[in-house]
Amino acid sequence: RKPLRTSKRPHVVIVGGSATSSTSNRLRELAARLATQAHMVDQPGALRPEWLVGKRRVGLTAGASAPDILVQQVIATLRAMGAVSVRTLQGVEETVRFPLPMGLGDKSMQQGD
Repeated sequence: RKPLRTSKRPHVVIVGGSATSSTSNRLRELAARLATQAHMVDQPGALRPEWLVGKRRVGLTAGASAPDILVQQVIATLRAMGAVSVRTLQGVEETVRFPLPMGLGDKSMQQGD
């Protein structure tokens, strides 16, 4: 997802994605240069409350391979931790689709046939 330049920088950035994802790692590195802290989570339970202590603005982004449900679950967790306002900032809408590898998802993979 495309990095966004804004005058109101977040105090901490959460990157949704796997530690094995080069895109997620690059986003975390970039966020660490732009914010005071940057952390990567691959599940909402990995979000640590101490990362948010004294932070008024939290940025959230995710690697291209991170499922949207992860982003939604992290937002829900941030709300449960006290987030008052959630805003979506303008960015570039992605339209890239990743097809399943050959043999996956077709009838040859169904059991019992």
